[in-house]
Amino acid sequence: MNYKVKNIYGKTNKNKVTVSVPGSKSITARAMLLAAVAEGTSTLFNAQFSDDCQTFLNCLKDLGFAVEVHGTAVKITGCGGKLDKKEGKINVGSAGTAARFLPAFLAFQDGKFYLDCSEQMRARPVAPLIASLKGLGAKFTFHGEENCYPFTIEGTSTPTDEVTVDITKSSQFLSALLISAACAGKPLKIKVNGTHGLDYVNMTLDMMWSFGLTVEEGKGEYVVCGSYSAKKYDIEPDISAACYFYAINKILGTQISVGGVMPHSMQGDLKFIKLLEKFDGGKADMHEFSDQALTLAAVAPYLKNPTEICGVAHIRKQECDRIAAIVANLTAMGVKCEEREDGVKIYPAQPKPALVKTFGDHRVAMAFAVTGLRSGGIEIENAEVCSKTFKNYFEVLDKVCKELTK
Repeated sequence: MNYKVKNIYGKTNKNKVTVSVPGSKSITARAMLLAAVAEGTSTLFNAQFSDDCQTFLNCLKDLGFAVEVHGTAVKITGCGGKLDKKEGKINVGSAGTAARFLPAFLAFQDGKFYLDCSEQMRARPVAPLIASLKGLGAKFTFHGEENCYPFTIEGTSTPTDEVTVDITKSSQFLSALLISAACAGKPLKIKVNGTHGLDYVNMTLDMMWSFGLTVEEGKGEYVVCGSYSAKKYDIEPDISAACYFYAINKILGTQISVGGVMPHSMQGDLKFIKLLEKFDGGKADMHEFSDQALTLAAVAPYLKNPTEICGVAHIRKQECDRIAAIVANLTAMGVKCEEREDGVKIYPAQPKPALVKTFGDHRVAMAFAVTGLRSGGIEIENAEVCSKTFKNYFEVLDKVCKELTK
């Protein structure tokens, strides 16, 4: 379906609205795996059930985990680090976190497992993680291109004592190894090559500590030793989802707030909300909170000065080439852009009516809907792609617009 954005600029009669967003996708996925590896039954509250998180949960069920869902609460009975199941098949779909985290978990299991994914996911990087898992002692049989999905992984019950991981393309490779290293049953040293924002790694470490395991770290090395205990765990609201509503404040002068968003969240995208407070154009290195590059691009035409987004070359390999998507859509709106290898420069302009091409990417759809709130004639094609992380985004957006203009 297409979604026609309502231009409400200058039509707001109230400024203060409170919005609810789903639980954090990143925290939900990590909590699900931690609960699965732990000993005992954990209950996760305010879990997100977007397409990605539902896929992750379905994969756990297919691996034999006992799962109960009650509204936004989910109970998972863990395996204590070792699966009873010795073979199986899972499909991670387009869920990037599942595609990285589950192979790492299965690398420590004594069995053979076939893993498949969507066509979109096959193009996303996973080779550095596979190299690390091979270094642990896991074996792979590829059923297509080398070092790509789909593949069969044969885990090892006697992993090496040390492994190296390159995080240049994604910090999820390190998070995946950190969480599942507890399955080794002995101390495992993880050495890191390359550089990437570590906010999501720090989130992983915080959550591992919450489930009872402390990691020794220093000089680009992490030593994991111990096990997880089941617990009741509250999941924060999704800051990535909240960012769209704070971006609306930037261009409409409203004071929308998102319930449950705390000033010291462990989610890295909180940096975007802080950036917006005083940002009116200029250079923004978004390497550490790159999911919001599209959101900043969506509001950039309305800022006083040109906006230069940099440090995000890796977003070309996400659900779509996000830098190209920014340029294509803003150009269609008559906004001048200069594409760079690692970002884009956007000049102030009043966007014109245009059909936003989403390229199958949920964040393209959600971000450019913000642009349309201050420019008539913006229409989002294939708007349902937002279900990947925020199923009812456009319903919430409609409700916000109604509240602001009534």
